[in-house]
Amino acid sequence: MLAIFDEGPPPPCPTPFNLAAFVMRHAQMLPDKVALSVLGTQDWTYGELEAAIRGTATGLLDRGILPGEIVLMRLGNTVDFPIAYLGAITAGILPVPTSSQLTEAETAKIIADLSPAAVLRDPGVACAPHDRTLRLSELRAMRALPPAAYDMGDPDRMGYVVYTSGTSGTPHAVAHAHRAIWARQMMVEGWYGLTQDDRLCHAGAFNWTYTLGTGLMDPWAIGGTALIPAAGTAPEHLPMLLREHKATIFAAAPGVYRKVLQQGPLPDLPDLRHGLCAGEKLSPALHERWNATTGTELYEAYGMSECSTFISACPGHPARGDLLGRPQKGRRIAMLGENGPVEIGAEGTIAIHRSDPGLMLGYLNAPEQTRARFQGDWFLTGDQGVMQDDGSIAYLGRNDDMMNAGGYRVSPVEVEAVLNRHPGITQSGAAAVEVKPDTYIIAAFYTGPEKLDESTLQTYVEDRLARYKQPRAYIHLSELPMGGNGKLLRRALPALFKVPSP
Repeated sequence: MLAIFDEGPPPPCPTPFNLAAFVMRHAQMLPDKVALSVLGTQDWTYGELEAAIRGTATGLLDRGILPGEIVLMRLGNTVDFPIAYLGAITAGILPVPTSSQLTEAETAKIIADLSPAAVLRDPGVACAPHDRTLRLSELRAMRALPPAAYDMGDPDRMGYVVYTSGTSGTPHAVAHAHRAIWARQMMVEGWYGLTQDDRLCHAGAFNWTYTLGTGLMDPWAIGGTALIPAAGTAPEHLPMLLREHKATIFAAAPGVYRKVLQQGPLPDLPDLRHGLCAGEKLSPALHERWNATTGTELYEAYGMSECSTFISACPGHPARGDLLGRPQKGRRIAMLGENGPVEIGAEGTIAIHRSDPGLMLGYLNAPEQTRARFQGDWFLTGDQGVMQDDGSIAYLGRNDDMMNAGGYRVSPVEVEAVLNRHPGITQSGAAAVEVKPDTYIIAAFYTGPEKLDESTLQTYVEDRLARYKQPRAYIHLSELPMGGNGKLLRRALPALFKVPSP
């Protein structure tokens, strides 16, 4: 039997369609219900939230930004981020959310690549110069404007763009259609178990796409309440916030769960039904510890920028043992070898059928890179897995050298390109190394005439790489491990790292 999971297609997306209109579809029926609570600071009702979004859409159009044009988002960890994002989509404008940790040099490359019509800018967030910048104060003033009509149209038209890193080390702009939000309904049943009565708390920042989707838009699309900790909230304060604000579902990356459990005894969480976990692989030990400590389950999901999450455990189908979970109902997933789908029980590359409504339209301005990710009608994720008889999938890791530290996927080539420009470095290699159980950092291995001062190297990378891409350790070697073809053996690097003595 071939390793293909296919239980039938999802319902077709209605037309005409607008992503933001779908997210706010309950606003007219639930105008006074709290849609968003920034814990301990402010609440937004559905009526207030929709008015702010549609007013922002009016403001962007009044500034001469046209439907179909791109705006780059350089906003911080505040409610301004989702309001501007959905405001742009309401107007048919294409927002590009980006991490506030990116440096000015990194944003300069994005601006050159996309030629945005405008930059939506918090002055406290780094950004290269652009001739049309809308400041945060201007965006906030737009909320009081009359509401714009939702720009309805073909659900397959482009709706937004997100950036991801490819194995080449060059970040790719991933173009998604408006229908991507419709496809996320498969996650509601296949991962969240989410209902209109739920109060979902996401531990991430507003400007992280994991938070934007799982923590905000999905609860709003079903009429639930999103709970987001205020900026700067320490992990040790999260359990009490969950209790005080009666959170029923908690979502975070594994690293957050790890830090929460390190704080010692947790308060009782009588309202919490379960937790959601994504961003990096969940270790069995961490899963078991959370379950034993809280008495609640953790449901893990696997996905990527090109298709969000599509394999997961859920209340109706908990994962067995160390298995990742099952493809969500409505997905068509296969394990591929060189000649197509492999047999059940055999290792293959996890692949998504091109008909999936959540799959990207392609890499913007990069048709060759888009074609390279497909094998016939299958999109190749670059990760290896094994499918069981019931469709459950065991995750085996990447078949390339992408690093995952703290929940962020980082290309070693991008890090090495920066290090190799240092005058004291002749060659470098980057790899994720384990410094203690289930905790990984990015380490830089390099050759050169002499060992360099680590603080000097850290200062060097700070202006050239976002914080989450920066190495946390530097190891000087006489030579780097090389293969017979002269290529760097990145997978041999972690063995050369020695954990510092406490």
